[in-house]
Amino acid sequence: MAFNHLPAGVHDALAPLSVKPVTDSVPMAKNHRPDHPQPDTASRPSPEAVLHRLASGPSRSARITHTEHLPPRAGRHAVWPDRIRSEVIAAVRARGIEHPWAHQALAAEHALDGDSVVVATGTASGKSLAYLMPVLSALLDGSEAPNGRGATALYLSPTKALAADQCRAVRELAEPLGNAVRPAVYDGDTPFEEREWVRQYANYVLTNPDMLHRGILPSHPRWASFLKSLKYVVIDECHTYRGVFGSHVAQVLRRLRRLCARYGASPVFLLASATAAEPSVAARRLTGLPVVEVADDASPRGELVFALWEPPLTELHGEKGAPVRRTATAETADLLTDLTVQGVRSVAFVRSRRGAELISVIAQERLAEVDRSLVRRVAAYRGGYLPEERRALERALHSGELLGLAATTALELGVDVSGLDAVVIAGYPGTRASLWQQAGRAGRSGQGALAVLVARDDPLDTYLVHHPEALFDRPVESTVLDPDNPYVLAPHLCAAAAEIPLTEADLELFGPVSADVLTQLEAAKLLRRRTRAWHWTRRERAADLTDIRGTGGPPVQIVEEGTGRLLGTVDAEAAHSAVHEGAVHLHQGRTYLVRSLDLKDSVALVEQADPPYTTAARDTTSISVLETETEIPWGSGRLCLGSVEVTNQVVSFLRRRLITGEVMGETKLDLPPRTLRTRAVWWTVTEDQLDEARINPEILGGALHAAEHASIGMLPLFATCDRWDIGGVSVPLHPDTLLPTVFVYDGHPGGAGFAERAFHTARAWLTATREAIASCECEAGCPSCIQSPKCGNGNEPLHKRGAVRLLTTLLREAPEEAGPGPDGTGAEAPEEAGARTDRTGAEAPGEPG
Repeated sequence: MAFNHLPAGVHDALAPLSVKPVTDSVPMAKNHRPDHPQPDTASRPSPEAVLHRLASGPSRSARITHTEHLPPRAGRHAVWPDRIRSEVIAAVRARGIEHPWAHQALAAEHALDGDSVVVATGTASGKSLAYLMPVLSALLDGSEAPNGRGATALYLSPTKALAADQCRAVRELAEPLGNAVRPAVYDGDTPFEEREWVRQYANYVLTNPDMLHRGILPSHPRWASFLKSLKYVVIDECHTYRGVFGSHVAQVLRRLRRLCARYGASPVFLLASATAAEPSVAARRLTGLPVVEVADDASPRGELVFALWEPPLTELHGEKGAPVRRTATAETADLLTDLTVQGVRSVAFVRSRRGAELISVIAQERLAEVDRSLVRRVAAYRGGYLPEERRALERALHSGELLGLAATTALELGVDVSGLDAVVIAGYPGTRASLWQQAGRAGRSGQGALAVLVARDDPLDTYLVHHPEALFDRPVESTVLDPDNPYVLAPHLCAAAAEIPLTEADLELFGPVSADVLTQLEAAKLLRRRTRAWHWTRRERAADLTDIRGTGGPPVQIVEEGTGRLLGTVDAEAAHSAVHEGAVHLHQGRTYLVRSLDLKDSVALVEQADPPYTTAARDTTSISVLETETEIPWGSGRLCLGSVEVTNQVVSFLRRRLITGEVMGETKLDLPPRTLRTRAVWWTVTEDQLDEARINPEILGGALHAAEHASIGMLPLFATCDRWDIGGVSVPLHPDTLLPTVFVYDGHPGGAGFAERAFHTARAWLTATREAIASCECEAGCPSCIQSPKCGNGNEPLHKRGAVRLLTTLLREAPEEAGPGPDGTGAEAPEEAGARTDRTGAEAPGEPG
C-alpha cells in the first residue's frame, strides 16, 4: 500500500531518522519512586531534544505554530489521618510512598468524616490513593465482622480497561493485608461461574455504570448482603460523565442510593475528576448529594513541553478547488513512527476507531522500511475489540513490550501506563479537560514529557493552533449534564419501579420533573398505580428500555461473511454512517468492506479487502420548531432557545484517497430517515441586517451555510460537547421563523445541555466563529474554515466573505450576555425544502484525519 502522495521533497516521514534504531524504550524520567531503579541519566533525552528531532528537516520546523513550556512543580506533603488503619499505611509505605500529598490527606479526612468528596486534580496526582486509603481502612475494619464482610465498597469507571487496571493496582497494594481486601471486577467480560463468588464474597467490586444499570440494580436481591454493608461508592474519572451519558449515570446513581436506603445503607461517594471548573457543582448534579471539593493539587509535576503542530498544505485540491492540508492522521502516523525509532514510549490519541487503526497500519509500514523488529512494537487500541484482545494489549503496554500505541479515548482514562515519554494528539479532543487528560498520560511518576497537538483540517483546530491562549490561558470547562431531561428520566423511573415499586416519597430523589413524567408513564400504561405505589407492568426487563450511553438500540455486530467470525461491534447510533453498504471498516490493521447492513437484525456483513480509500458518510437534515422557550433581540434579529424536531438521513458516502483525503467519488445510499426531538439554539437575521452586510439573495444561502458550518466547528470550545454531539441546519427562509435562520441542535433526544450553553455564550461563540473564518488564509473557503466533510449538500453553496460580513453585522448589535427572555411558541411546520445542512454523526469514522 503506497502512502507517498505528496510532492517530492515534502514527504519527510523518515527524514529525521538518522539515529540507529533501538528496541528498548529510553525513559525521560526526572523523579522516580524509591522502589524503581534509576536508569542511566546520560541516555535520557529531554522533551526539548525529542521535539527538536521531530521538527528537524527543511519543512518540519515550520509546522510548529507554538511551543508552551510548563515548568516542573514541587510537591507538598502531609500526614495520613490517624483514623486510617496502621496496616493500610504500612502497605502503602511498602510501595515506596512514605507520606501523602496534601490533597490526598485532605480528601481522606473528608471521607472518614462521612462527607462525599470530589478530588479534582491533575493527571498522575495520586487521586486513586486519596480514595483508596479510607476505602481499604473500612474494608479492613469490616473483615473483622462475624461474616467477614461488615463493610463493602463499589468502584465505578467509565471503561472496562480502567476497572481492570484499578483491580490489578488494588491487589498489589493490598497484598500485605491478606484476604481482608477481596477486589473483583464485575462486568460483561466476567465469566458466569465467577459472578456468584463476586456477589457473595468480594468486598471491593469494580464495575461500570452500564453493568450497574443492567446487571446489579435489577438483581438487587442477589446483592443484598453487599448493598446493606456498602460504605463507599467510588466514581472514577467523573468528568467524563457529561451530556446524555452523564445524565443517565446520574439517574442510575439515584436508583443505587434508593436501593441502599432500602437495605439500611447510606454510602459516602468519593469522586475523582480531572481538573474541571466547579467540580463540586458537577459532582452534586451527578450524585444528587452535597459534595466537598478538593482541588488544590499538591503533587509534584515534571516539565511538560507542549507543541501545537499544523500539517502543511499540499499541492492537491479538494471540493470546489479548495486547498488540501495534509491530514492529521498521516502526520500523526509519521510522528509515532519517528518516536518509536527513537525508542520514545508514546501514545497517539485519535478521535475515531478507524483513525486509530489507520495510524497503526501506516506506522507499521514505515517501521518495516527501517527495522522490521520494530513493527510488532506498534499497535492500535480502541473500543469494539473483543475482551481478550483488549487485555493482551493492556498487558503489552504495561510491560513495555509495546513502544507505540494508536489509541482512542478508550485508553485516555487513568489506566496506569507509567513510563510514557510522549503523547501525540491527532486533533483537538473536544474539550480542554480531555486535552489535558490526554497530555497528562506522558510523564507520569514525575517525568519530563512531551505533548504534541496535531491540528485537523477544520475550523476549531486551525483556530486553536493559531490562538494558543485559548488552550493555555483559559480554565477548563464546566461539566454539562441534565438529569431532569424527560427522555433520560422516564426509563429510569420504570427501572426503579421494577426494582422496588415507586412511592411519592421517592419522587424528591429523582428530581422536580419526575411527577410529570410519572403521569405520562402511567398514561402510556408502562407503570400502574396500586394503592400508594407505582408498579412496572411489563414482562420484559425495564432496564432494557434504554442504553445509558445514548446509542439508541442494540449494538450492530460486525461479522466476517465467509467465516461467520465476530469482528466486533458498533453502536446502533453510528451504524448508518460507519457500517453502511460499501463502507471501509478497519479491525486490528486489516481492512474490510461492508457488503450489507441488516438494520432489523443489527448485523453488518464484511469481507476482507484492500481498497486504496476510506469512506465518509454524508447526510441531510430538516428541522421544525416545536417551542421557543427563550428569545432575546440581536438588533432587529433574534437569538432563540427551544425545542425542535430534526429529521436526518444518511444519503451517500464519499470515497477519499488514503492519507491525502482527495475525493475519488460519491455513492448514493438508501437508508431510512431518523427523527429526533431535541433542543436547539437558533438565530435569525432581517432584511435590514442583510442590506447592512451587503448580502444579496444570490449569496444569502452560501453565507448562512458557511456561518453554520463554522459555528458547529467552534462550539466545542465553549460547551463540553464533542463535534458529534451537535448538528446544524441553515435555511434562507424557514417556514417557522419566516426569516433566514441558522440552527445548531443537540444530537440527543431531549437535548444534552449544549444548545443552552451555546445560547448563553452566543456572543463569544459567534465572535470566535467569525475570527476563525476571517483569519483563514484560503480564498473562498476550505476545510479549515467553512467546509464540512460530512455536509449532505456537498458543501454547496458556501460564501466565505458573505459569512464574515453577516457575522460582523450580527455581532455589532449583540447584547453582552444572553439572558432569559419572554417565552414564545413556534408552530410545528412541515419539512422545509432546500435547507443547507450539516449533521456530524456518531463517530466520524470515515474522516481522513
